[in-house]
Amino acid sequence: MIHPSGAKWRKVGRKGGRDSCPQQIGRATRLTWRAHARIGNSGSVFTGEYRHAIDGKGRVAVPVRMRGELERGAFVTRWVDSCVAIFPTGAWDELADKVGNLGVAGADARTFSRFVFSSAFEVELDKQGRALVPGTLREYAGLDTEVVVIGMRDHIELWAPDRWAAYSAEMNSPEVLAERLHGLGI
Repeated sequence: MIHPSGAKWRKVGRKGGRDSCPQQIGRATRLTWRAHARIGNSGSVFTGEYRHAIDGKGRVAVPVRMRGELERGAFVTRWVDSCVAIFPTGAWDELADKVGNLGVAGADARTFSRFVFSSAFEVELDKQGRALVPGTLREYAGLDTEVVVIGMRDHIELWAPDRWAAYSAEMNSPEVLAERLHGLGI
């Protein structure tokens, strides 16, 4: 059933997910409120793999399909697996709440909190849809003149092409993938 309230729908592009109960409206597909609840408060699901250049000022063109959520504000930070992550403000707030709920008593929680938040910068897309990635983050992730932009559900990851090639080659190995999925309930 499609919920009649447009305020509870989320735009997700031309294709809805398999379980999203999409309704075609013009050129956009919208999700019902049930799908929105599964996705979370941050809205759209980021998907896909794109290659872009990094200009001399450290700006990366965000793929058009990923810009909508980021136009309302975003945060860029170092991330696990030696990449950089861009979180829309809503997803960033959710992450901050989760980390805050871990408390400060555990050393692992403090380490993760320092890792993520000490390197975070608030960013805005410019008129051409580019995000500035600070030099410290580009250095951390090995980003030079080219970047691979990866959609990761609630955030975007920026990878150095050589690091992404090595990681995705391992990920595409059936044996390695099966081992990593073991115990996830998928």
